[in-house]
Amino acid sequence: MQPTADFDPKAAAKKLTREARSGALATLMAGSGDPYCSLVNVATATDGTPLLLISRLAVHTKNILADPRVSLMLDERKEGDPLQGARVMLMGDAVKTESADARRRYLACQPEAEMFAGFADFAFYEVKLKGAHLVAGFGRIVDLKASDLLTDLSAAEALVAAEPEVIEHMNADHAETCRLYATKLLGAADGDWRCVGCDPEGLDLQNGRTGLRLPFPQRVTQPGVLRAVLKALAEQARG
Repeated sequence: MQPTADFDPKAAAKKLTREARSGALATLMAGSGDPYCSLVNVATATDGTPLLLISRLAVHTKNILADPRVSLMLDERKEGDPLQGARVMLMGDAVKTESADARRRYLACQPEAEMFAGFADFAFYEVKLKGAHLVAGFGRIVDLKASDLLTDLSAAEALVAAEPEVIEHMNADHAETCRLYATKLLGAADGDWRCVGCDPEGLDLQNGRTGLRLPFPQRVTQPGVLRAVLKALAEQARG
């Protein structure tokens, strides 16, 4: 399916992935290969790679250590019949990571996990994507490649490096702006909205366990350009 004026499959799948805070993780039972499904909390790396924090004592982790192939189902948690809402099934290999950025980004979205993230049996995992299946409504069913889901970080090293500073600055000095982004530009209910992530394609906002994605009007790779884009979006929200 080709993008239309009101539907872009790649953007829809990325939005679901970035905004999800939990999902259904499917693994293969060690030994038998039978399907096994469990509920997990999720976040994303800077490029959109799904992140997990799981214990090796859990059945799903034992399954992953025997066979890393997984599927991760994420949905938009829309009110009413969940089958009327959009959802995306991500496929890939779950691989343990020691990345400090993966830890930082996961805990920004899942702050309650800080208390057990350092336990010896817990570890962070990346789901190295192979593809996805998007169901976004009647006639909007699309298979996507990994490259369709991931954010291009080329030439964006300065922005990626500045992300922790950007998040701290937005939450410390521009909390009201984050609230306006969520309520005025994204139509969310009022609340304690804060910034939890930033990448070349958009800003990640969160209130409690609700995540929202604020897309940028153009790709951003430099902190200076980001400031100008965020200022323009703030003026739009106030207008």
